[in-house]
Amino acid sequence: MTAQLGHFTLVLALLVTLYGAVAFLVGSRRRLPPLLASAERSVLVSFGLVTLALLVMEYALVTSDFSIRYVANVSTKASPIRYKIAGLWGNLEGSILLWEWLQVLFIALVVFRFRRRPHPLAPHALGVLMGISAFFLVLLAAVTNPFQQHAPVPPDGRGLNPLLEVTDMLVHPLLLYHGYVGFSVPFAFAFAALLTGRLENEWLTLTRRWTVLAWLFLTAGILYGGWWSYRTLGWGGYWAWDPVENASFMPWLTGTAFLHSVMIQEKRGMLKVWNLVLITLTFALVIFGTFLTRSGILSSVHAFAEGPVGIFFLAFLATVVLGTLGLLLWRAEQLRVPGELDSLVSRESAFLLNNLLLVAFCFTVFLGTIFPLLAEAVRGVKVSVGAPFFNYVNVPIGLALLFLMGVGPVIPWRRASWASLRRNVVGPTATAALATALLMVAGVRGFFPVLGFVLPAFVGATVVMEFGRGMRARRRLQGEGWGTAFRGLVERNRRRYGGLIVHLGVVLLTIGIVGSSTYKLEREAALAPGESFQVGRYTVRFDGLEGAEAPTHFRVWGAFTVSTDGRPGRVLKPAQRFYQGYDSPFASVDARYGLREDLYLILASFARDGSQATVKALVNPLISWIWLGGVVILVGALTALWPGRREEKP
Repeated sequence: MTAQLGHFTLVLALLVTLYGAVAFLVGSRRRLPPLLASAERSVLVSFGLVTLALLVMEYALVTSDFSIRYVANVSTKASPIRYKIAGLWGNLEGSILLWEWLQVLFIALVVFRFRRRPHPLAPHALGVLMGISAFFLVLLAAVTNPFQQHAPVPPDGRGLNPLLEVTDMLVHPLLLYHGYVGFSVPFAFAFAALLTGRLENEWLTLTRRWTVLAWLFLTAGILYGGWWSYRTLGWGGYWAWDPVENASFMPWLTGTAFLHSVMIQEKRGMLKVWNLVLITLTFALVIFGTFLTRSGILSSVHAFAEGPVGIFFLAFLATVVLGTLGLLLWRAEQLRVPGELDSLVSRESAFLLNNLLLVAFCFTVFLGTIFPLLAEAVRGVKVSVGAPFFNYVNVPIGLALLFLMGVGPVIPWRRASWASLRRNVVGPTATAALATALLMVAGVRGFFPVLGFVLPAFVGATVVMEFGRGMRARRRLQGEGWGTAFRGLVERNRRRYGGLIVHLGVVLLTIGIVGSSTYKLEREAALAPGESFQVGRYTVRFDGLEGAEAPTHFRVWGAFTVSTDGRPGRVLKPAQRFYQGYDSPFASVDARYGLREDLYLILASFARDGSQATVKALVNPLISWIWLGGVVILVGALTALWPGRREEKP
């Protein structure tokens, strides 16, 4: 009964959604308000039906209804309740159901937003969004039914992939999905602008906050994914240029380029086609990433699901790309703009170069990700593209982007004189020179490591200088204190100063990446109880092994006492988890976290009688700065997103 109710609800939601899509497009084209009102109601009905389907699935997961194949694949009777709930996004069918629920939630929010302040573009955009929603409902109703039953009913389920049995997985996928689905809103408005011929800046203005919101969620999802990888996968890193990691990073790159290029169109009326292409590319890369993740076409430690949806995602991707290209050709005459750059030394030039570098970055990631597929298709050989390729190509691009991040905000629009440019960069340049001298004294050598620390100093100085200049002006003109001047400055232009805070976060993140990747220490040793070894300034002593039964697995952990510079410290307990049905154990690392460095222990192997344990120790300098920088980036994005208030005149 549960399975039939869930599937019937999805089929009904598909019919309602198809009606809504047609009603929005016909109602807006023929200007039929009753039909548009009916279409809006269909969104609410669809949201209610998909919500009911999602709740039915959660009920089946929580009650261990193993007559449903999906529940049997992702849950066991002994699974803690939080992992039963998380089973919804633990495999293909459930994750598409979650995606569809978020999709229709965002559509309902768009209806709510424009019901109070109607706009001619909104019905067309809602028609496009309902079309996207209908695609996912077709998958759920006909291709990957999450409520499919099977027989005989097993006495217990298989359970989640052990890598997903961590608290981080309750958060990381949800953040990513919010980002993915969020980008459908600006894409839908761009598509609507092409359909209606309303190609001025209004679609950008209407979707500015939606775009920042989607970018914020996607950024948070990627950062949290790095944190999960660092804590869970047991290899001591946070990013491996894995195909699925790349799949989330590519739309982030083009989305970031879009956030910068829209400012050029708003200020100068330029780059209309470029912006339409960028947001379409961002949404297309979201679909492409889902194809990579869910089709099973590439192997990845992150690809937890695969199924027969690949061809459907490819067809949908082709529809999105070809449909947008067709409309761009149709509207080509309207999209011609007379504007051109007044000077190469201007903010729009810096932003344009920033866009080109971000797209080049994205292209190299795309090429490195799909090259194994191309090689196998053309030459019939399996090849892999690893971190050395991505680092070799992308590190110079990243450093160039960092330089533009420092220069761009301090150059005026249209044209900058050399005198003003010199005046604005002399302080940051002096800071960078001082940083270089300090690095030399500290013994830092090598072109890229030095540049990797000096450029963040340069960018950080421009951010501090911009805040300082604005605050001094407010103090001079309005007599405010430093705190009041800071708040007033941010509230007056949240978008600009939120962006500068994001830049500050990138500075911290870059320092963390350079420090942890350049100066990492690693040592592995086999120890008997009481023996110790040295790694960096730490002494690690093996005290013994213990084991215990957990609800879904057996856990063995080693106790290692860590002394720092000769001072006794805490006991770390890295472990291995053994699951029924899996030949290899899964690591549970333990670490001592700090701003200066992390000490990270991995239990590699052990003797069953407890007489010996092999432990790998890593000292990761400055790695916490990555997470700290991530938090600052999110604070900056929230600042830009937060509604401002008009400042009272004195």
